[in-house]
Amino acid sequence: MAPGFSDIVEEARLSARALLDYGDSFFNPTVRLGVTGLSRAGKTVFITALIHGLTRGGRFPVFEPYATGRIARARLAPQPDDAVPRFAYESHVRTLIEERRWPHSTVDISELRLVIDYQRQNGADRTLTIDIVDYPGEWLLDLPLLNKSYEQWSAESLALSREGPRQPLAAPWHAHLATLQAEGHEDEQAALTSARLFTDYLRACRDERFAMSLLPPGRFLMPGNLADTPALTFAPLDVAIDGGAPDGSLWAMMRRRYEAYKDIVVRPFFRDHFARLDRQIVLVDALSAFNAGPEALHDLEAALSGILDCFRIGRSTLLSNLFRPRIDRILFAATKADHLHHTSHDRLEAVLRRAVAKATERAEVAGAAIDVVALAAVRATREAIVTRGREKLPSILGTPAAGEVANGETFDGATEVATFPGDLPADPEELFKGDFRGLSSAPSEKADYRFLRFRPPLLEQQGTQAPALPHIRLDRALQFLIGDRLQ
Repeated sequence: MAPGFSDIVEEARLSARALLDYGDSFFNPTVRLGVTGLSRAGKTVFITALIHGLTRGGRFPVFEPYATGRIARARLAPQPDDAVPRFAYESHVRTLIEERRWPHSTVDISELRLVIDYQRQNGADRTLTIDIVDYPGEWLLDLPLLNKSYEQWSAESLALSREGPRQPLAAPWHAHLATLQAEGHEDEQAALTSARLFTDYLRACRDERFAMSLLPPGRFLMPGNLADTPALTFAPLDVAIDGGAPDGSLWAMMRRRYEAYKDIVVRPFFRDHFARLDRQIVLVDALSAFNAGPEALHDLEAALSGILDCFRIGRSTLLSNLFRPRIDRILFAATKADHLHHTSHDRLEAVLRRAVAKATERAEVAGAAIDVVALAAVRATREAIVTRGREKLPSILGTPAAGEVANGETFDGATEVATFPGDLPADPEELFKGDFRGLSSAPSEKADYRFLRFRPPLLEQQGTQAPALPHIRLDRALQFLIGDRLQ
C-alpha cells in the first residue's frame, strides 16, 4: 500500500526528532533502552533491580565493564522528558526490600535516566547516559493497527475470538454482536455495551487460566485517563472487509472511533517514544503460558512475532541515526527463572527461543543482534535437595505470600517452604504440541508452572551498605544490552 500524505508527514516528524536526538547524543552519548513485556512479566522489578544493582554494588560477574572495575560509578540523573512520568524507583525499592512485596504492574509509560561514568578499554574516561523507557507490551500490539482498516481489524478479531479456548470466553460479546445492525443508525448505547463486552472478553483471555497474549487494542485493558472516552468506545462488527459504511450508521461510528484511537493513542506513542529506541528487552512470563497449555503458547508465539514485526530493526549507521533510528539489539527474556531448578533454565531458554524463532529470522537478516535468556531480576527462592523416601528431588525454597494456598494449606507470609517444580521437557516441541505432561513428586501428577507466589527475599543489612538484590542472569542481560557501548 502506497504511503499517504499523513504517513509522509509522520516520517518527516520522525526524521526531525531523530536529528534533534542525534545532536544531543553527539555531545552526550546516550542509549535509549526500551523495557517492555506482556502482563505480569516483571518489567517494574527488572528496572528496579537493574538500577539498584548498578548504583548499590550488585554482583554482576558476567557484565564485563562492571566486573573488571571499569565502571567508576552509576547515578540517577533528572528525568529528561518533561511530559513523561518518572519511573518511581525509590518507591519500588522500598516495596521490594522493606515491605517484601512486589511492586504494582506497569500501566503507563515512564522513564528514568541513569548516568554511568566508566573507563574505556584504552584507558580514556567517558560517560554514557542510559534513558530507560518503561511501557506496557500491550501497547506494542497496537502498532500493527496503523496499517489496518477498521474492517480488517474487525475480521481478524472476530476470527481469533472463534478459535480454541477464546470462543466460550467471547460468548456474551458474540451474543450481543448478533443483535446489532451494522448498517443501522448509530447508537451510543450499543457502542458502549459492545465495548464493555469486548473488553470483558479481552480481560478473560488474559486470566492466568488461559494466559492469552494477543489482545489488542492494548488500552482497552489499561485505559488510564482515556477511560469512557469515545476513542475507547468501539468494538469489532461483522462487516465485509471491502465494504462501505453508510453515513450515520453504527458501522461508520465504530470506524470513526477506531481511527480516533489510532490518532490519539497509537501514533503519538510510536512517534514520541517507540521510534526513538536504540535497544530493547522484551520480558516474557513463559511459565504462565506453559501452564495454560499449547493454545496459550501458540498465542504467545503470535504475539511475540507481532511485537518483533513492530520494531524498526537493523544495524545502526550514521545515516539511520540521523534520519531513521533503528533498534540494533533485542533481548527476549523468560522471567521467573527462580521458579524452576537451575537444571531446567537451559530448557526454559530453548522454549522461548522456539517461540521467537520465526520472528527473529527477519531481524537477523536486517543486521540486528537477537538473544534469549532465562532470568530472575530479583531471585525470590533458593535451591535445595529434598529427600522423599528413596528419591532426592531438586527443589526450591521460598516464602509464599500471605494467603497463598497449596494442597489445602493457606500460608501466613512468614513460613519458608520447599517445593519440587518439576522439569521442563528436553524437546520444546512437546510443549507446543501438548504432548508434555510434566514431572512432579509423583509420576501421575502434572507439573504446575504457576507455582506459588513467593515474597521477595529477606535481605540482611550490611553496615551502612544497602544489601544487593539476588538475581539470576541479570548481568548477562546487561552485557548484551549495553556492554558494547562501554568498551
